[in-house]
Amino acid sequence: MSHPVPTWASVRPSERLAGTPAVRRGNAWWLVTPTGAISASDPVLTGELDRFASDMAAADRAVAKLRAERTAARKERR
Repeated sequence: MSHPVPTWASVRPSERLAGTPAVRRGNAWWLVTPTGAISASDPVLTGELDRFASDMAAADRAVAKLRAERTAARKERR
């Protein structure tokens, strides 16, 4: 399935990689600004974006786990 070229108006804040102009659509990274979008095709850049996105996802999971454990501990104290 082909993914459309993102535009500034079509990108939700949650799609951005940690508030950067980097957006992943399908298997492609895009750099999106109000004036346009370009495909990020440099393998070094896209590799770093992949690693950063993976690290951010792992951090999000760790925070969610800590929050769930804290909530469970509070419920047990009641």
